[in-house]
This record gives sequence, C-alpha cells and structure tokens, in this order.
Amino acid sequence: MAARSLHEGTSHSPLHRCILIPVSAAITVRNLHKTYGDVTALGGVSFTVAEGEVLALLGPNGAGKTTAVEILEGYRRADEGDIEVLGFHPATGGRAFRDQIGIVLQETGVEEVLTVREAVELYGRAYSRRRPVDELVSLVGLEEKGDSRIKTLSGGQRRRLDLALGLVGDPDLVFLDEPTTGFDPAARRRSWELVEGLTALGKTILLTTHYLDEAQHLADRIVVLAEGRIVAEGTPETLGSAQAVTTVRFNVPETANLPVIGEGPEIGDNKVTYRSTDPTADLYTLTKWATEGGVELAGLEVTRPSLEDVYLDIMEEADRAREPK
Repeated sequence: MAARSLHEGTSHSPLHRCILIPVSAAITVRNLHKTYGDVTALGGVSFTVAEGEVLALLGPNGAGKTTAVEILEGYRRADEGDIEVLGFHPATGGRAFRDQIGIVLQETGVEEVLTVREAVELYGRAYSRRRPVDELVSLVGLEEKGDSRIKTLSGGQRRRLDLALGLVGDPDLVFLDEPTTGFDPAARRRSWELVEGLTALGKTILLTTHYLDEAQHLADRIVVLAEGRIVAEGTPETLGSAQAVTTVRFNVPETANLPVIGEGPEIGDNKVTYRSTDPTADLYTLTKWATEGGVELAGLEVTRPSLEDVYLDIMEEADRAREPK
C-alpha cells in the first residue's frame, strides 16, 4: 500500500501536507492486453492510480488510450490482464460499480429538447446519491443557461453540460476524456478549477487530454502510451528527466576562461549558452566561478523544458526504438 501526505504540495493544492497516511489504489492494471484482429491496441500495460490522485493518460491518436479507458469503465473487455477499479472488476461490477464512477465522454448523446436542468435531473435519477441540480449547474458555469434547451447551447456550453452529467452522481472516480475540447481559454481555466475542487474533496480522476498544459497543471502523475505500450511514466516535473535538458544563458562582457560544464559553453549573439542535464550542480559551478572572478552574469536565464518539449522527445525516442536496426 502506498503512502502519501495529506495536502501535499501539488500544482492544484495550495496546502502543504505534513501527515503521512496510507493510500489505497483506486485503479490497478496489470499486463493489460487487447487486440483487434492483427492490430494490438494494448500490449501489456500496467499502472496504478491512487485514491485521490489525478492521473493523465497521454499519447497520440491510436496509442490505446481510449481502449484502456473503456476497459476500465466496463464498456469493453480485455483479452488478458488483471484489472481492479474501486474494488470491482469493471466488466462484472454492475450497478454497484457504476454508481461510484462518473464518465465525461468526448461526445454525449443528450436529447436536445431538454433544458440543461432537466437533463441533469434526468441523469441524476440513475444514481443512489446525487448532487443538487442547481449546485451542479452553477458549478460548471451554466447558471444563466439552466432553463435553455440543449439545442441552443454552443459547443463549449455543451461540453460543460457533459461535465455536469459526469458529476451528477457524486462519483468517487471520474473519467475525463478530453474534457475541455472546444472550450475557450477562460472556460478551460474554470474547468481546471472545478477539477481542482474535486481533488480537494478526495475524488480520483483519470484524465485523457491532448492539451499538455492541462496535464501539467492538473495531473499528479502522467502515463504516456505509444502503440499500446507505456513509453514513459512520472510526475509532470520528473517525466522524461533522463533526456530533459535545461538551458542556462547569460550575457557576459569577458568570455575568456569560461568554465566547461554540461554542453558548453556556446558563444554567439553576445550570449553564453550552456545545456545541462544536471542543472543544480552545473549552476553551482557556474555561479562559484562568477563570484570568485567578480563576473556579473547579466541577463541570467535558466529554462527547463516544458511538458510539451519532453513529450515530443519521448515520442521521437519511441519512434526511433521502433525503427528496424
């Protein structure tokens, strides 16, 4: 059993956790396989999601994300592997299992003549526990559209309604499949705040998204799939750390006797550039050199690669690994 600290400093939690408590796994997947004819959608995938954790599942189209999520939701059966979600096998958990999960699909077929409130009320009747309709409509930012028919909503407003329908049963585990597709930047940020609120309540979230800034902002941990296999796993800060290169750049009037650290120095356009895979140690060496020599590192910049940079590097490495030798 894993252990995590209460209110630890994640990107979506302003509080610092100081008490370690045991955490059970909400999702456990071991050696998951699924094929469609000659196509391998999942080729031995294993991962866990702790209770209260936000896990982002990333990968290009065709990587196996949707297949994996549909198996965990109970809508598709695996060919092989051990799966446990909230203590149930999803394919056989029945109503008791579905009563504890919420699903936000990429598209939801809702009767368009219903109003927003009517749709939330209708979907809520399927659950033994449910959030109040007006509270939920307000939570997703549709309070001004509560009495509007669904056919009059914009694409972004429909995605907010999809989010409300996925949360109506007050689920312990929420599957968010591309939840902010079609949102404008302001609506996306508001949805992020909603997800942060869910995690503050202890909800577990499995997120798929093509917005890497969304994964970086929301996820405690990231799993990257490519052609049905996990090619990288870690936190947004440590994902791909082996190949992550930090750039150190500054202006200096005298370039003689610059220290040799990392990859560099590179000198051009009146700037000195170092590229480092061990930035803490290399920065110590650099600043020590500057301090002892009385050199001012004017315009000092230390730039770590973004999650998008790391993700693209991981995908390139996965492509190279598949090339014939």
